[in-house]
Amino acid sequence: MKKFSLLIIAMMLVLSACGKSGSNNGAGDNSVASAAEQGSGGQENNKTSGNGEEKPVELSFYFPVAVGGPITGFIDKLAADFHQENPAITVKPIYAGSYQDTMTKVVTAVQGGNSPDLAVLLSTELYSLLEMNALEELTPRFSQDYFGGFYEAFMSNTKSGDQVWSVPFQRSTIVMYYNKDMFKAANLDPEKAPANWSELRDFAQKLTVKDSAGKVSQWGLEIPSTGYQYWMLQALSLQTGTNIVSNDGTEVYFNKPEVKEALQFYTDLGRKDKVMPEGVLEWATVPSDFISGKTAMMFHTTGNLSKVKSDAKFDFGVAYLPANKNYGSPTGGGNLYVFKDIPEERKAVAIKFIEFLTQPERVAQWSIDTGYVGTTKAAYDTELLKNYVAGFPQAAVARDQMEYASSELSTYQNGQVTKLFNDNIQSALLGEITPEEALEKSQQQADDILKKYRK
Repeated sequence: MKKFSLLIIAMMLVLSACGKSGSNNGAGDNSVASAAEQGSGGQENNKTSGNGEEKPVELSFYFPVAVGGPITGFIDKLAADFHQENPAITVKPIYAGSYQDTMTKVVTAVQGGNSPDLAVLLSTELYSLLEMNALEELTPRFSQDYFGGFYEAFMSNTKSGDQVWSVPFQRSTIVMYYNKDMFKAANLDPEKAPANWSELRDFAQKLTVKDSAGKVSQWGLEIPSTGYQYWMLQALSLQTGTNIVSNDGTEVYFNKPEVKEALQFYTDLGRKDKVMPEGVLEWATVPSDFISGKTAMMFHTTGNLSKVKSDAKFDFGVAYLPANKNYGSPTGGGNLYVFKDIPEERKAVAIKFIEFLTQPERVAQWSIDTGYVGTTKAAYDTELLKNYVAGFPQAAVARDQMEYASSELSTYQNGQVTKLFNDNIQSALLGEITPEEALEKSQQQADDILKKYRK
């Protein structure tokens, strides 16, 4: 009987201890702020330890380095600032190389059952990640007012239907950079960039300089032809009146007449007009050529604006891309993605970090530091960005061009579709096939890949 009584007492002590342990996980937890709390539907977030303190959480944050400038230092500082505000949370940036390298590493991690918590990947990778069932849907995690604060052209590449799967972060468009000193030397108005294709060709001819032997010492224009030539052609196509992709990632329109006109113009600049180098123009070489004075104008991402500003030893301008029938540029750059196969508490903390990154002052500072476009309208209302734009008006051009921006090429099997399109465009630029042949071939190859995704 005595043994039985002792057994009853021991059981009561165990039950009492369990009840005390469970009380630490109730409504008193205050793990994550605003949108993370509202969006999680009351689920537990960053759980507390037994003494009431938050348990340490470490987030893996995959990040690409795709343009010039000390971007890793900026990311390290953001992670450190976030940790200072949230001592229980450590964000561990993992610098994974180019966007393509980062995507490869993310795919490998997901397939190996070791998903990152958060990553910056190209906005165009959406359908590839959805097909892998890798993403956490973000629609219920944030309010519609939150999403409404971003420029709509940037939000286009975050959605499939009405569902939001990523948040705009380091976003860009293509703009024209031009050397004002070279404009003056060619008797061109340094405050007037070419407004249309006709002026672009005319200005580029006047800005192309040859030595006595007929060798070009200064090009009028450079447009990259590696890595992102599809992006450049998409800009020219938008200026001619059409986009090259549907809004559900299942169809492309590579062989439309407007795209053929655009590729013919792109090809002629080098092969016929002789105002741009023939052959391959490396993506990373073009900004260096501009900064070193080898070309008077270039088409390139706004993500290089800060580098040009810091390294160019001459007065330069930034302008809209010249129009054909209208102005136009695709958006570009990377979004923030949260991954599905991670614990709920890390999802909630990832949402909190996204909120931190997208506060107006931080979006403004990121734009100033990197040259990427401020992704939210509120960022341009901060005194920080107002003062910066007042002193450096070139920073406002990409924002103003957003009125004419459209979503970037993004499809299912996006890597395959983009590669075949890039390869065929480059073949046309090299004169190996005609623009029409390049586009018909691209259309047929893309249709073969995408037909299984059409309803």
